[in-house]
Amino acid sequence: MDIEKQFEAAFSRITLDNGQPLVSVEPEIVHGCVVNNDFAKITLILPDDSPLRGSLPAQVEAEIKKIEQIERVAVEVLATPPENKEPSQPSPAQAAPQQPQRTSYLQNYEAVIAIASGKGGVGKSTVSVNLALALSQKGYKVSLFDADIYGPSLPIMTGRRGEKPSVASNRLIPIESFGLHTLSIGNLVDENDAVIWRGPMVHQALEQLLRDTNWPGGDFMIIDLPPGTGDAQLSLSQFCEITGAIIVSTPQDVALIDAIKAAKMFGKVEIDILGIIENMSFFTCPKCGEETPIFSRYGAEEASKKLEAPFLGAIPIELQVRKGGDEGKPIMAGNVNSPATVAFNLIADNLVKVLGDA
Repeated sequence: MDIEKQFEAAFSRITLDNGQPLVSVEPEIVHGCVVNNDFAKITLILPDDSPLRGSLPAQVEAEIKKIEQIERVAVEVLATPPENKEPSQPSPAQAAPQQPQRTSYLQNYEAVIAIASGKGGVGKSTVSVNLALALSQKGYKVSLFDADIYGPSLPIMTGRRGEKPSVASNRLIPIESFGLHTLSIGNLVDENDAVIWRGPMVHQALEQLLRDTNWPGGDFMIIDLPPGTGDAQLSLSQFCEITGAIIVSTPQDVALIDAIKAAKMFGKVEIDILGIIENMSFFTCPKCGEETPIFSRYGAEEASKKLEAPFLGAIPIELQVRKGGDEGKPIMAGNVNSPATVAFNLIADNLVKVLGDA
């Protein structure tokens, strides 16, 4: 059976509490249907006081999951229809059978890589920026998206503090920095303003930044995720066909515990772990050359074995790495030959190899 027929059949099986079919009683409820490979996103329009909010989303999810090719379903419930910025499409519930719109954000990139961590403060944003630069310097076309709504770091680290993106044809134009195309919520709000949003607002903000930005496409999209396993991670797993995730951790046990949790979260949403990176692996004394494992050492490498994931490399603690991030001049953007730049280049090479072997 064609996919559009399967969707029509799924919606026809859904009944309301009084036994009447959804399609005949409430044809305006199903506002949209987006399908990307094995993922389907259904948007329902239900007033805040509608009793259907308690039961209908679960029914819709259960029926859509019965479709052979669909394994992941997200049901979005809105009180009112979103503002139409594109020509409206008839909903599956009210229109003749049609192929659901096959779309996913960032499809114009060969690889969409999520950089994640279970805990904050492990240097994930530093790794994201410098890894993106390492890939760019190898000739790849790279974009960098800061998905940390609450604590965006990208504008500072890329030297674009306070800079606003330009707009063309009602779409944001990514800000260019060191050869990268970048965008962050930090480029749109005042640096000192706190973003105090619940999960649904984060979900909508991320979708808007993906949908309403003229991303140029290329070889790599690097997404700097917020720490943890919350709304942003789940939303992006629904919005994008993510090639895989990279977990960043320090070698100390307290960070590794959360890193393993992050890896398992990606497993639950069927996103591959492309590798583990150990940041702040050791400090080399500039006077005597002695290496000191301030946060222990080799912990992330051991964790990669437990997770059966590639170990991409270890990055030492260096003053220039911290200084470059604070001053908006990442260490990989300069002509610096140091253990850290060697490490970032090795990690980039290992990532390319992992993707080539996949």
